[in-house]
Amino acid sequence: IERKLRARRAFQTGKSKPLEFRLNQLKSLHRFINERRKDIADAVKKDLNKVSVTNSVLFNLEGEINVAVERLTEWAAPRPVEKSLVTIADEVYIRPEPLGVVLIIGAWNYPWVVTLQPLVGAIAAGNAAVVKPSEVSSHSAKLMEELLPLYLHEELYPVVCGGVSETQELLRQRFDHVFYTGNSTVGRLVMEAAARHLTPVTLELGGKSPCYIDKNVDLTVACRRITWGKFVNCGQTCIAPDYILCEPSIQNRLVEEIRKCITEFYTDDPKNFEDYGRIINQRHFQRLMSLLEGSTVAIGGDSDESQCYIAPTVLKDVTGDSKVMQEEIFGPILPIITISGVDEAIQFINDREKPLALYVFSQDNKLIRRVVAETSSGALVANDCLVHFTINALPFGGVGKSGMGQYHGQHSFDQLSHLRACLIKKLNMEAANAMRYPPHTDKKLGWARIFLLKQVNLGRLRRMAMLAMFTALGAFIVQVRCFTVVPNLWSADQANAGGPNLFLQILNIIVLLQF
Repeated sequence: IERKLRARRAFQTGKSKPLEFRLNQLKSLHRFINERRKDIADAVKKDLNKVSVTNSVLFNLEGEINVAVERLTEWAAPRPVEKSLVTIADEVYIRPEPLGVVLIIGAWNYPWVVTLQPLVGAIAAGNAAVVKPSEVSSHSAKLMEELLPLYLHEELYPVVCGGVSETQELLRQRFDHVFYTGNSTVGRLVMEAAARHLTPVTLELGGKSPCYIDKNVDLTVACRRITWGKFVNCGQTCIAPDYILCEPSIQNRLVEEIRKCITEFYTDDPKNFEDYGRIINQRHFQRLMSLLEGSTVAIGGDSDESQCYIAPTVLKDVTGDSKVMQEEIFGPILPIITISGVDEAIQFINDREKPLALYVFSQDNKLIRRVVAETSSGALVANDCLVHFTINALPFGGVGKSGMGQYHGQHSFDQLSHLRACLIKKLNMEAANAMRYPPHTDKKLGWARIFLLKQVNLGRLRRMAMLAMFTALGAFIVQVRCFTVVPNLWSADQANAGGPNLFLQILNIIVLLQF
């Protein structure tokens, strides 16, 4: 609590607002990642037994910081908006300004990127931020608490470690925004606590992300991308494909292609492969093993509770009523559900909660566009998995039970800013302002009020002005040609060769300028 109060006091000094300070802090955060990369990788290895994935997500985080540094001046600048005729001489714009103190509650599955990426947006927007890493990934949390204050302003960006009780105590305090990444059960508690203070929230949750495979797709390519997307980080990815929908005719081929890919990626012995991860703890291990009950294992199924190891597992002939379909899996288990075609697939998806991501594999663009048009999800990716997370120009976030709010790139900046409406008017031109006063003050002006208060599209006005200017210029040139080249108006030959052709060219230019 004391750290939160210090962050509030530090924010009130205005220290976090200057662009130069924000840029310096972002560069310091980048330096932290670059200089401490090995320490971070070692901590994640202890938490989740992974290395290569850590390096790739850190590169993505560095890219996010680079974009913020390059574009911050543009993001933070006033944003002009359209005016009405009454305000045409005034300054009318949107000014992004900091919200205040942001609480960032991170997750354990990617403990660095899902905690520090929102921090990038908080710093860029000029906020203070209290960072609460997940206690489940304890080695990463401890390292973050030790090292981050060596690089960032300690009072503006404190790191608070602890378990459930510490998080609950933090949520009792008033923040200006709460950014939570995790499951929907805790998400409800976060939203309930924030509601007591009318604090806005960003909830990055999850859900069961479906993956529809068209029977005519190249299964070799599709299965490589699905296998990678599902089993990276041992399936503990919020946007991993949760289950496959396909027609019965391709189910067995699908299983065999995925089997080949698992062997290619993780060898015949994933348990001893150095970069195949582990389940985060025994509680999650036991939850995942219970999901296998009542389903047919087509690939894998091996496990070792002492190491929290579950082999890459594929289930076949699964139904919507199976136990594995009742909650988000969040582990290396991939059910296959057979359906009659795209119609039933769309119906199956729409009968359930809106997912964080939806994947469709097909060579038919018409089919892909149909899935886009007839479903809803946080994101839709065709013919690949997970890669939309790496594109900072795309907003990342859920819809419905999969979350609310969005971030990445400028979306993070806007999410953690107050977009303040500003109108700066001068005290002159009172005669024009009289038109907005009560009608009885001057009844003759009543007819003009509605017209003057209407929104003005200045771009269209400029185009109309250019049209009028070029029309006048065209008429003038034609008139000069008439009286210099062809004094007696035009002879038939000269008229066809000179004046009309020139006039038509001018008209063409006018039309192009207008549209």
